[in-house]
Amino acid sequence: MSEWDEAVVIALGSNMKGPYADSCELLEAALCRFRPEGLDVIARSSWWRSAAWPDPDQPPFINGVVIVETELDPHATLSALGRIEAAFGRDRHVANAPRTLDLDLIAHGRTVDHESGLIVPHPRARERRFVMGPLAEIAPDWRCPETGEAASVLVERCTVGLDARAI
Repeated sequence: MSEWDEAVVIALGSNMKGPYADSCELLEAALCRFRPEGLDVIARSSWWRSAAWPDPDQPPFINGVVIVETELDPHATLSALGRIEAAFGRDRHVANAPRTLDLDLIAHGRTVDHESGLIVPHPRARERRFVMGPLAEIAPDWRCPETGEAASVLVERCTVGLDARAI
């Protein structure tokens, strides 16, 4: 068992800077909104850069991962993330379009839920180096609630975003 097994893991991404100097500044500003929403950041990765996926013709992404402590259940956590995205102008009308802010609930402790309209752990996170790389950076012993595999192992098996690198 890892110290991170009960962690609430959130991935952040941006490929549109909005009114900020760049996407890194936007993501830093987004992190300032976490605590007022009941999400206390206890660990965070560096920012990582990768080509946009699935359309590499879009601007590149800046991504990172945070681990938070919260009293919120998975649904309330997702609602809080939605409010933060909305505050940064997130438009969800077109799938995979460029976006100012993308917040994904990767895991909520050991919760496995595929029935309530919310899928946790995130069904595709294990495939994405721009998620598993940052997660392995801060919590290499974190284990996927479904497979039991550590982040340090999963990052080596990623098939998407293989160009992702810490900046």
